[in-house]
Amino acid sequence: MGKPIIFLGPSLRHEKARKIFDADYRPPARKGDFLRLAADLAAVEMTVGFVDGVFLQDYPPTPIEVYHLARKNGVLLAGAASLGALRAVELEKFGMVGIGKIFQLYKMGKLYADDEVAVTFASEEGNYQLQSEAMIDIRYNLYLAHKKEVISEKTKNVLVKLAKEIYFPHRKYTYILEEAKNRYPVLESEINSFGSYIRSNRKSLKEIDAIKLVKYLKERYDSTSTISMR
Repeated sequence: MGKPIIFLGPSLRHEKARKIFDADYRPPARKGDFLRLAADLAAVEMTVGFVDGVFLQDYPPTPIEVYHLARKNGVLLAGAASLGALRAVELEKFGMVGIGKIFQLYKMGKLYADDEVAVTFASEEGNYQLQSEAMIDIRYNLYLAHKKEVISEKTKNVLVKLAKEIYFPHRKYTYILEEAKNRYPVLESEINSFGSYIRSNRKSLKEIDAIKLVKYLKERYDSTSTISMR
């Protein structure tokens, strides 16, 4: 069996992922990518990880084309973190494996909109540079800031609501915080505190979940390789 194919982009850098597992990393999935894999008659067994897909840049893989691969005999298909998590929720009953917190939040109905994981990014020589922040990561960082008493619950809720109102390509902390100070001047001190906090403490739940998927596929690959060598 060949190395797992993992569609990965801005959620986790390929360079960082390879330090965990030297898989076949490919750019964010586009329409047709999964149909081509499903039509590959030479691949009797196949492992595929789905993290990132395109949003604005091109058409993303539809549920039906991902379904065609999920239902193919000998295929293990896992999704996490971004569009992969969404497709895993839709196709779990057909055998697709969902991994991570974001998958669970969609499955439980606590998240439902695509824009929670949507971002814009620039690509250069396999490196993906974020141009906007995912709403789920904004929620996560505001949750952590509140937990560490950097901001109050009121300020957290205000910033979540404001960020959600912004069209996803324009979701950047600088813009969100400036807009918040204009709308809620009484909260300026806490907003500034969060601005200082996020510059050195930014976390990504999407990256955490993408790492979980890479580790999951590595464990499956290593265990399969060990069995085949006996």
